[in-house]
Amino acid sequence: MDRKEVYALVFREKPALILAHMLDSKNVGKDVYPSFLGKAVDCTYSHVVKVLMQMQKANLVTYKRKGRMKILQLTPQGQEIAHHLSEIKRLVG
Repeated sequence: MDRKEVYALVFREKPALILAHMLDSKNVGKDVYPSFLGKAVDCTYSHVVKVLMQMQKANLVTYKRKGRMKILQLTPQGQEIAHHLSEIKRLVG
């Protein structure tokens, strides 16, 4: 993905919320699953998976297998972007 595509991805509402929830969950030590994110951001599972696939292509998230489950993790770049999006959300209110 080029920079414009990544920018367009992370500044849509649901992807931004997904990144913020992943960062919050990481900060409290919880594993993150696509189904959890769907409930957290009021989005269908299939849409979450589609967004996560785009984020994976953009090197923002990675998957780690734990049995049959896929645990999501933010990459260092994904953590930085999620942190900045959370800060923007806090400033806006």
